[in-house]
Amino acid sequence: MAGGEDMGGRHPGALTEEQAGRMLAEMNEVIRAGEEMRRLRADMIQVLAGLGWTQEKIARLTGMSQPAVSKQVAKQKDGDDPAPPMGLSLDQHDAPWLEGRLWALAEGISESCRGAARCTRYVESLARGRKRFTPGNVDELRRLVEEDLRLHAAELPGGFRAAYDGISRGLDVPSKTAAPDPDTSASVRRALAHRIQRDLLGGGA
Repeated sequence: MAGGEDMGGRHPGALTEEQAGRMLAEMNEVIRAGEEMRRLRADMIQVLAGLGWTQEKIARLTGMSQPAVSKQVAKQKDGDDPAPPMGLSLDQHDAPWLEGRLWALAEGISESCRGAARCTRYVESLARGRKRFTPGNVDELRRLVEEDLRLHAAELPGGFRAAYDGISRGLDVPSKTAAPDPDTSASVRRALAHRIQRDLLGGGA
C-alpha cells in the first residue's frame, strides 16, 4: 500500500473488531446501570411509602408524576400485610448495609484527598456501575481504604478511622441474624446506608 500503512485489506476508515467491542461494552455498561437505577428507584419508592411518606411528596422528590408513583406503590400484592417501617439506625450488621457504609467512607476519603486516594478509581467504577458488590470487590475496596487511611492519616478526620473499624469488624464477623427487614432489596439497603454514612461523615452537609 503505497504511501501508507498496510491495513491488511481493511479500509482505512473502518472500525476494528476491538474498537467496536470496546465501544459497545461501554454502551452496555451505561444501559445496565440505567436499568439497575430504575429498579433501585422503584424499590426506594416502596420503602418511602412504608415509612409513611405521601405519594405527593415522593412524586415531587423523584420528579415522577403522582400516577406513576401510585402505580409503583400499588405493586405490593393485594392482601399482603404492609411491611413494618424500615429501621435507619447506622448500627446494623447485614452485609449490604455494611457495604453501603464502606462505599460512603471510600467516597469521603477520595473527596478529602482531592482524588489522590488509592480508592478513587474504585469509587468511580462503583458509581458508574462498572463494579459490583461481590465479595471479591468488597475485599479489594477494603484493602484500598485501609491503605488510604494509613497513607493519608494526617489529612483525614479521625472519625474516618473509627467508622472503618466498625465496618471492618462487622464484615469480618458476619451477622448470624437476618437483615432487620428481609423484604427490602440489598441494593436499597446499600444505598440507604451509603447516604446515612455520608451525611454523618459530613459529605452531605
